Amino acid sequence: MEKNIKIDNMTCEHCSAKVESALKSLEGVEDVKVSLFRKKATVNGDHLDENLLKEAIVNAGFDVISID
Repeated sequence: MEKNIKIDNMTCEHCSAKVESALKSLEGVEDVKVSLFRKKATVNGDHLDENLLKEAIVNAGFDVISID
């Protein structure tokens, strides 16, 4: 399963690394790619819960615009 997440407030590589780390810490997440330029994260894994993905990003200090 793949989820594409649009994220607001990422301004530097440190921000994108923080988002990547937060998402990788979730159970079921197998791979994460974060694009600072596109303000987007692509998450692959089994049984990805959109609410948990959003919560991890918000707790890291960023805003979720959408999850597809």
